[in-house]
Amino acid sequence: MGYVLLAGAIAAEVAATTSMKYSDGFSRLWPSLLTVLGYVIAFVLLAQTLKTVSVGTAYAIWAGVGTAVIAAIGMVFLGEGLTVAKAAGIALIIGGVVLLNLGGAH
Repeated sequence: MGYVLLAGAIAAEVAATTSMKYSDGFSRLWPSLLTVLGYVIAFVLLAQTLKTVSVGTAYAIWAGVGTAVIAAIGMVFLGEGLTVAKAAGIALIIGGVVLLNLGGAH
């Protein structure tokens, strides 16, 4: 169940970050409210996740997957380019998450 909650936390964080892009520096009401709501949901779900998943593993997955998904959204939907450095960074993030999980982070 912990990993299901973690997936929800990631989805909420990705939605919040995407909404932040559209908030225009928090000058637009609805995207700003969605940003705040998304982060509140993300942190509540992450806190629940930590009841059953180690903090190192949960945070690595939350931050890593969230970062990779936001980068992909930026490239696919927001016209951000894919550079070698960006691709390498995403690969390193994914590799780090995998290594933490294989190492049994406790």
